[in-house]
Amino acid sequence: LTVDDNRVHRAAFGDVEGYAYPASAIKLPVAAALLVLLAAPPLWLLALNFMSPPPTPLMLIRRVEGHAIDYRPVPLDAVSPHLRRAVVAAEDNLFCSHAGLDWTALRTQFERAIEGDRPRGASTISMQTAKNLFLWPDRHLLRKALELWLTPQLELLLDKRRILALYLSIAEFGPGIYGAEAAARRHFGIAAAALDQEQAARLALMLPAPLERTPERIAPDAVRRILTRIDQLGPALDCVG
Repeated sequence: LTVDDNRVHRAAFGDVEGYAYPASAIKLPVAAALLVLLAAPPLWLLALNFMSPPPTPLMLIRRVEGHAIDYRPVPLDAVSPHLRRAVVAAEDNLFCSHAGLDWTALRTQFERAIEGDRPRGASTISMQTAKNLFLWPDRHLLRKALELWLTPQLELLLDKRRILALYLSIAEFGPGIYGAEAAARRHFGIAAAALDQEQAARLALMLPAPLERTPERIAPDAVRRILTRIDQLGPALDCVG
């Protein structure tokens, strides 16, 4: 080949030792993969306005670990208002007013991480819903970054009631138990719509450690604190009904 021929060859195929791939053959699949990565979450979230989510990554991971899957998604109106309020009071007091991210809490946890402490908390209900729908359960920075990327999309495409409905459909409430309906049936033998204040508070207090806690082992003082907080929040819970 002449010098000019070599230049043409590299321009067309890329300079790959051993084998020459056309540069376009490499760029096109990468661009397509990026397009799918960017488009898939918002399209899926739009669909979730009208349908119940299929089994989540967490459910499938737990199944591999040996747990069954008791998953009974229901509309938000089929969940007791006591549980809706208790979950917000226990997990995310500002749920109705924030845009998905609690920047103050995130900054505090970031500072803790820099100082060498283990970050804790700071996940809003919206963030937990995004994580449960799309991601896996660990504290890796990559997973957290993806959660921060997905949460604003969730808030943009779904209203607060739908976000809470999804959360209460897929949240883990014990080994192999997912969602408010399955939790109410398994733990109390009743429908989620029939939960009273104390039962709702006990279920909400399971959420930080659902594989370790059971409703009957929740301390009465903790239940009273949640019920008091619900009264204190008052109109701040209006978005959940």
